[in-house]
This record gives sequence, structure tokens and C-alpha cells, in this order.
Amino acid sequence: MRLFPSKTLCWICILLCLAMLSACAVGISPDQKKQAIAARNLGEAYIGDGNYTAALAELLKAKALLPNDPIVHNDLGLAYLGKEKIEFAIFHLKKAVQLSPDYAIAKNNLGGAYLVQKDWDAAISVLLDVTDDVLYLTPHFSLTNLGIAYYEKGDYAQAEHYLRKALSLEPDFLVAQYNLGRACMAAGKLDEARMIFEEMTEKDPKNPAFLLEIGRVYRRLGDTQNAVLALRGAIERVRTARHLTPDIATEIADAAVAELDQTYP
Repeated sequence: MRLFPSKTLCWICILLCLAMLSACAVGISPDQKKQAIAARNLGEAYIGDGNYTAALAELLKAKALLPNDPIVHNDLGLAYLGKEKIEFAIFHLKKAVQLSPDYAIAKNNLGGAYLVQKDWDAAISVLLDVTDDVLYLTPHFSLTNLGIAYYEKGDYAQAEHYLRKALSLEPDFLVAQYNLGRACMAAGKLDEARMIFEEMTEKDPKNPAFLLEIGRVYRRLGDTQNAVLALRGAIERVRTARHLTPDIATEIADAAVAELDQTYP
């Protein structure tokens, strides 16, 4: 699984296919099929390392030999998503689903791509279909993405419903916990949000995104001292957080500064 940060500081659950389907190799030799699968596997490895340019190079080789392989199209969708080429990502993920209508992983990834595109209704439509698939082995991923979609639509009750459902399946899934805390805060359930983010910061006290959110909760609860400590901590930790892209790091720092300005108007 890879987590793609959105511009709203949620983390979207995106899944590699793990070669669960057989490759469609009509009209090519066994050696060419081996070359295509090797290129596809190497492309997946590059995606896992976050090297999307190299991944695209390998996956396009695989696609030239296996144009109707749903795994290749799913992987191309992930690579283009990593390159922030959202229209290309959606095209290939839709193609993967078209080629294999029961390909739940590709459907979840397509829903995630729609989230990045901020097409909440399209995301919900796809993700509801995935959550109804009783054979899907990791439903907490699609449930979490569904919760994010409803959060972004402003339907915090539905967001909370699906995020709690995800956590009932995977209680320690941090992405669902994080977004549940945000949904509770947006719905005015500040004590619930505080408990969620306090638990998360206990697990990972150096995570600037968690510090930002608990700082926001403390400010809204009127706990100025703890709010300032958490928000300043978020700003400080951003400087050393290697897992964040520069854009997301800047967004967290700017949001923390804005919260501090509201704490001391």
C-alpha cells in the first residue's frame, strides 16, 4: 500500500496489485510474455520506491507487449498518480476495471484517483461498489477512502460511519484514525477528536500532521498552552520529516502558523 497525500492533508489509500491476475498475452511469444511481466514487476518495484518516472518507463514497455493486461493498466494508473498526471491515471485505472470488472484493487485505486481530482461523487460511486464486494480482502482501505470522500463533501456523519467501520476491521489503521479525528472535529465532537489525536501523538509524537491536528483541537477547546506546544511542535518537526513532500510540509507549516495566529490574535 502507498499513501498519497492530498492537498487537504488527508492520506488516500492506494494499492499495488501484487500480481493477483494472470496476464493477457494473446499473440506474443512466451519469451515476450516473460519480458513483459519482468518489466511490469520492475515497474511495481519502482512505484514502491516512489520512483514514478522509472516506473512509467518499465510499465510502458509492459503495456506495448500486454496492452490488455489489467494489472499493467492499474500500475500505470498508480505511476501517473504519483506523477500528478491525474487524467492519465484515471484513464488507465478505468481501463483496468473495464478489462477486469471484478478487479477490486483497481476500483479502490480509481476511487482514490477521483479523490485526488476532488470528484467526490464519482469517488463515492466507485468505492461503494468495492465495499459491497464480499470477496475483497482489504475492505478497510476502500472504507477509509469512502469516509474521506464524505468528509470532503461535508457529510461528517457518513464520514464517521465509514471510518469507524474501517477501524472495526483494522483498529490500528492510522489513516482511518487520522481522518476520523478530522471528521469528529469538523462535526464539533471535540472531546472525541481530542482522544483520537492524543492517542495518535502518543504512538508517533514526532509526526507533524498529528501535532497540527491535536493543536487545532486544543485551540478549539480553549486549551491555549497545549495548543501552542503542539502547533510549534508541528512547525519544528516539519523541518526534519523526511516522509513528507515539500508541498505537504509547507502546507502543514502554514496551517500551524495560521492556527497560532488565531490563538494569539
